[in-house]
Amino acid sequence: MMQLKGLYKLARPFNAFSGALAVFLGGYVAGTGEWLNVALAAVVAFLVTGAGNSWNDFLDIEIDKINQPQRALPAGIISPRAAVILSLVLTEIALILAAFINLPSFLIVLVFSLVLYLYSWKLKSTVLMGNLTVAVTSAMTVIFGGTAAGNVRPTLWLAVIITTAILGREVLKTIADYEGDLRQQVNTIATVWGKRTARIFFYVTTGITVWVMLVPYLIKVYREDLSFCSVLNVCSIFAPFADVLPVYNPVYAYIVAFGVFPVVVYVMLQVKRGVPGRRLERLSQILKYDFLIWFVAVILGAAR
Repeated sequence: MMQLKGLYKLARPFNAFSGALAVFLGGYVAGTGEWLNVALAAVVAFLVTGAGNSWNDFLDIEIDKINQPQRALPAGIISPRAAVILSLVLTEIALILAAFINLPSFLIVLVFSLVLYLYSWKLKSTVLMGNLTVAVTSAMTVIFGGTAAGNVRPTLWLAVIITTAILGREVLKTIADYEGDLRQQVNTIATVWGKRTARIFFYVTTGITVWVMLVPYLIKVYREDLSFCSVLNVCSIFAPFADVLPVYNPVYAYIVAFGVFPVVVYVMLQVKRGVPGRRLERLSQILKYDFLIWFVAVILGAAR
């Protein structure tokens, strides 16, 4: 029973479930109705995320003894050997399932499984490169859903939003993990360039995310009410992209404005000098939950 609990905590199912939801989101906006492939892709994403979490925790045992002592490995709930075996088994199953979807899907899973292993081994301890790797890999889940469904184009803008949002959250986590990373001589933006620089980077990337989230609705406004755009002088800059970017219903803008933005603003106001690491970790978790509200906004906004 203890071993099963350890495996559960090691894979971090909630994180893995978020990846699976992103795949469904990509399959939904693709609009092809290939739900069997999309469902299979979601299972694959769940497995790959769990494998990456297990491998990452195996390599981060010493750091997690300081930053995350409640995790399965530093708490002694499960052995390091079991963590490696779990990671390899989940990756192998994911690759087998991906092969049943289509060749592009299999190649995506193969490449990004290798990237996740490389990230935990080498890229994580690099300034911003590791954070960017996590952000791009997370964004690939929605593209993976579009690939499985057979229509990638509608997912590309969503991938841009996910990349900037996750990049900001990852930088926030480097501030939260500052003490443990510094003791273990892990190179992050916080330990190398300082926590102040990391906070500024977090503010900038999160601010960009907030702006980019509005683009699908601004495109709709541009198409339907040119006079409104000319008065505000806001959405006309998207004219060259009006036929490329997705267009969402007004409900998307309402949910983003009143459901997503207030939480983002709250977190940004809380991330300031002197805030303890555990508090910053909780704030990063709040951002994760807030992102699920954005998922709902996309689903309702993209509905036809």
